[in-house]
Amino acid sequence: MNLVIIILPLINSILCGLFGRFLGKKGVKLVSFIIMLFVFISSWIVFYESNTNNYLSYYNILNWFNLGLFNCSFSFKFDLITINMIILVSTVSLFVHIFSYDYMDNDPHFLRFISYLSLFTFFMLLLISSSNLVQLFIGWEGVGLCSYLLINFWYTRIQANKSAFKAMIINKIGDIGFLLGILFIWLYSGSFEINEIFLIFSNSEYSTEIFTFLSLLLIGVIGKSAQLGLHIWLPDAMEGPTPVSALIHAATMVTAGVLLIIRMSPLFELSSSILIILIIIGSLTSFFSATIGIVQNDIKKVIAYSTCSQLGYMVMICGFSYYDLSLFHLINHGFFKALLFLSAGSIIHSLNDEQDMRKYGALKTTIPIIFILITIASIALMG
Repeated sequence: MNLVIIILPLINSILCGLFGRFLGKKGVKLVSFIIMLFVFISSWIVFYESNTNNYLSYYNILNWFNLGLFNCSFSFKFDLITINMIILVSTVSLFVHIFSYDYMDNDPHFLRFISYLSLFTFFMLLLISSSNLVQLFIGWEGVGLCSYLLINFWYTRIQANKSAFKAMIINKIGDIGFLLGILFIWLYSGSFEINEIFLIFSNSEYSTEIFTFLSLLLIGVIGKSAQLGLHIWLPDAMEGPTPVSALIHAATMVTAGVLLIIRMSPLFELSSSILIILIIIGSLTSFFSATIGIVQNDIKKVIAYSTCSQLGYMVMICGFSYYDLSLFHLINHGFFKALLFLSAGSIIHSLNDEQDMRKYGALKTTIPIIFILITIASIALMG
């Protein structure tokens, strides 16, 4: 069942993308809903079983390449980090799909949109369940590619083109750092397997080397999780349709950087200098993003800067070695941020695509349900 959860969104993406014209709009809605619902229910069953029985599972699918020490298998690891993250991704993804059925209903490229959403979900599930760094990097690049496709979904708009290129180029800076970090790790350990890397470095003295490749990994984290310096792509990512904003900001794209720190936490613990850098970057990002968010007028940009700020908290708490708290906040944040974005989407939709908050007023009387949902999400955010 574990592997089915990961592969089904890819099948859904292929079905909607290649065979959507035969299925029709209603067929695509039905097929994608059934598949995503199955993924959602399966992930909760796996979550329940693993937490009650406290089991870990490891699947070695095939040997991908094998050149002496330079070898890599295609394998999946389902530990508690993976299973908790799968809950977040599958749940938010299901609700974003459901929201999109109505939100994007009049769009002529509806089938392409659903296909991209499912592909996005697949790459994130691949990223969180990978047992080695090469496979994790494929998921990492995959979410970057999908974010480009989705931000640029309305590709006839110049602003959407600019924002998509900006997101892609700035993420590439982080990705190059991450790739160099993986190569350095392989040079010193001879392995791509995450568990083997932990064992090798825990038994030896590589203090300067560990600092070098952790700082390279950190560039990847700063790029993907929009920390100060490389944060400028995130507010512009709002050019895509609102359901995309919910998926990029809540469950998938931006949490990948924080997840990498949590996943590689035994290595980060070996270098106190890197932990101090994490604290500084995280706290500065939280403060600056929150203050920028206060003066924004666009409802989606306010929520985007709020995401930046929350990611700063997650990185900062990792610097204090509380990785469990960071994961807890990451999952909480995923749910309430998705709720905020989808509620914002409803507001924008009901006000004829108006995003300027200065033109809003007395919405509590016209859309009371959205008012209640935004209040709940805001209280969760303040908490």
